[in-house]
Amino acid sequence: MAINLQKGQRISLEKSNGSKLQNICVGINWGAIEKKGLFGFGKTKEAVDLDASCALFNDKKQLLDVIYFGSLKSKDGSIKHSGDDLTGDMGGDDGLDNEIITVDFGRLNPEVNHVAFVLNSFRGHDFGTIPFASIRIYEGTPTRVNEVFATYDIAHGSNFAGHVSMVMGIFYKKNGEWKFNAIGEPTKDRKLEDTVKTVTQSYL
Repeated sequence: MAINLQKGQRISLEKSNGSKLQNICVGINWGAIEKKGLFGFGKTKEAVDLDASCALFNDKKQLLDVIYFGSLKSKDGSIKHSGDDLTGDMGGDDGLDNEIITVDFGRLNPEVNHVAFVLNSFRGHDFGTIPFASIRIYEGTPTRVNEVFATYDIAHGSNFAGHVSMVMGIFYKKNGEWKFNAIGEPTKDRKLEDTVKTVTQSYL
């Protein structure tokens, strides 16, 4: 049964049978903004372009790599990005992920101690206006879900209003084992490079 993560919760990547998660997908799903039509009649949908990215750090908090829509694979090939989604769910929540980042911990550069996941609004849409946004951690591939390990609602809360960038969560290595910290905090940044700096300064 999937874990329903709460903000600030930390979990190990251990399944119910005691085995460790090695190959995971982090899927991000979000909705388009619903607006009233002309003269207040009907409703229209405005596309929302959110960008999921992840940044890799060593134990000295030094940035090693960034995987995002402009660079879809890590240098060691262990992390892959599914590509840029420019709209979000235009027809309501379809339960499918808009962007997916896969991580193979077995192939990950041994220098990496933190894998931070962040979300930026490319066109500057306020997170407070986006109807839903969530992530899920699961075993499988971008086209096949074997088992959902954890889910996390990342955008409901008054503190997200007025923000276009957030830190979703961080995988971190402790005593040789990988764990996950569900952060879910908005930042004041407007660009990916600034959000990565905020991660370095405040969340590692």
